[in-house]
Amino acid sequence: MKLHRTVFAGLAAMLFAAAACAQTPIKFALDWKFEGPAAPYFVAIDKGYYKAEGLDVTIDEGSGSVEGINRVASGTYPLGFSDINSLIKFRDKKENAPVKAVMMVYDAPAFSIVTLKKSGIKGPKDLEGKILGAPAPDGAYAQWPIFVKANNIDASKVKIENIGFPVREPMLAQGKVDAIAGFWFSSYMNLKANGVPAGDIVVLMMRDYGLDLYGNAIMVNPDFAKANPKAVAGFVRATIKGIQDTIKDPNAAIKSLVKRNPIANEAVELERLKLSLEKNFVTKEVLANGIGAVDNGRLSRSIDQIGIAFQYTNKPAAGDIFTAEFLPPKEQRLVK
Repeated sequence: MKLHRTVFAGLAAMLFAAAACAQTPIKFALDWKFEGPAAPYFVAIDKGYYKAEGLDVTIDEGSGSVEGINRVASGTYPLGFSDINSLIKFRDKKENAPVKAVMMVYDAPAFSIVTLKKSGIKGPKDLEGKILGAPAPDGAYAQWPIFVKANNIDASKVKIENIGFPVREPMLAQGKVDAIAGFWFSSYMNLKANGVPAGDIVVLMMRDYGLDLYGNAIMVNPDFAKANPKAVAGFVRATIKGIQDTIKDPNAAIKSLVKRNPIANEAVELERLKLSLEKNFVTKEVLANGIGAVDNGRLSRSIDQIGIAFQYTNKPAAGDIFTAEFLPPKEQRLVK
């Protein structure tokens, strides 16, 4: 009898240990390549933050900040990082899956128009009579109609050239287009890599010119969220820790990124990361309210603003787009 009890206790201990070690697999879709701003996710992997939440996280590159929504909606990826403004338009169609954002990452969007001093473009109206190069699936270009209306630009006087992501900055550097639409930190760094002096680069941040929008956020597949609420909350919690550590020590964080991207230039990606931290991750609102949250009033205003240039059929409300149910308490989300 004693032997039976010993065997039973041993089996129970083994089962408990196996359960404790069981990891929920999570495929996470980035918006873009393994570049500086993606470092926090790899920090969270390397420091064991995801593992501590019972998650086995793998991360895949993306090909634009809009495409990831379809990846999440289809269930190919349970979680992804994409443009919340594109999600607003996506949710306008009732037949689309009710994907929601669960954590804001770019409190200030990286959307911009980037040009060179020699173009003479100093403000939005100066784009009239010029050529704007923009990849069709780009998140920044998706905001172009709002930017036009907010700044009284005569769009008929701006020639739009649909160009691929790889040639966007080279074409600007070569003078084949006068300006480009893109995420400012990527275009800025890519232009420098193309031999353009930093002092010659002009960045028009869309948020400084009438666009009160949020940027990229972590989004979840609705079926996955319903079946795995603890996993979603754990992913959010671990990611916030990764961002906090990255803000605290970007020099250390970038090493987690570059070891996954052997062709990356560490100095370039570190500068790209620092630029995004300064302008997009950490804002006055984030310093006051912590990482990951949104202000529903501001989100509602952004939905209204998108409606300036987008004809809603079933206009979503802020609550359709973002849920705070998976966020940890504010004190755990503060920038440390």
